[in-house]
Amino acid sequence: MLEAALVVLRFAQYTGAAILFGASLFLLYALPRAGELAPPALAWPRGLLVVATLLTLVGAVLGLIVQTATMAGSLTEGLKPAALTFVAGGTGIGRAALFRALAAAVAAVGLLLFRPGAWLWGLLAGLGGVTTASWAWMGHGAATEGAGALVHLAADVVHSLAAGLWLGALPAFLLLLWRPMSIGAAAGRVVRRSLHGFGGIGATAVAALILTGLVNSWYLVGPSNVWTLWASEYGRLLSVKLLLFALMLGLAAANRYRLTPRLEAALATGPAAAAALAALRRSVIVEAGAGLGILALVAWLGTLAPPSGG
Repeated sequence: MLEAALVVLRFAQYTGAAILFGASLFLLYALPRAGELAPPALAWPRGLLVVATLLTLVGAVLGLIVQTATMAGSLTEGLKPAALTFVAGGTGIGRAALFRALAAAVAAVGLLLFRPGAWLWGLLAGLGGVTTASWAWMGHGAATEGAGALVHLAADVVHSLAAGLWLGALPAFLLLLWRPMSIGAAAGRVVRRSLHGFGGIGATAVAALILTGLVNSWYLVGPSNVWTLWASEYGRLLSVKLLLFALMLGLAAANRYRLTPRLEAALATGPAAAAALAALRRSVIVEAGAGLGILALVAWLGTLAPPSGG
């Protein structure tokens, strides 16, 4: 029971931090500059980021409690102040949880105090970035010992940031595609800017994910275990994760090289824009669903021992 709750709370933190980071950056590079949008058009970004902040904050606090209970052997023991204090201050995973909770709390204050716009998006992107980077202390990245410890940790941090950059932008991109009419006459220009911005950022994220994924696999799986990956639960879940990643790559390529040009041509002519937009929406929905599946698997994998024992 505690193990299942821990996986769910990890998933909530991964999802919240990814959206806080990736969606905030998306708002900076994809939306028009100040003055080009009417205030009502900025309502949906705030709502999305409020949800992301709450997921991160609640997930971090409850996750710390459940993590302590798991280590202590029962929820009763885990709720004791001495046990909570030890895990929160004496372990890397506990300090990372406190850090995420603090960052999410600051983000919540920012959302309450500041108006939507570039300054707020930049603040939230910074907080989301450091929160996403802290994923490395939720999994196996910080557990490696020896000469390669810093290399593995650095690769895991970059891997986390790249994942947040890509996966976190998808909900914001989808919401923008779902309600382009809320931005009035600037709809075509905004959609084009978001398509090109997201395409370029996504390509960078994919390259970083592949390179750092290979480094992480070297430490966690090892060359000798590649051909027997399905023999362990960790290996089977990792294989499913790789299949979902391949699906996302295929969808991202189709979006960039087929659906995006089709939508741009339709926006230029007008009549076929609705059909082209609907096709792109469907593709991004599937891509976002695969991304959520990957985050759920990562949350589960972090609780299992990898084949290499790292």
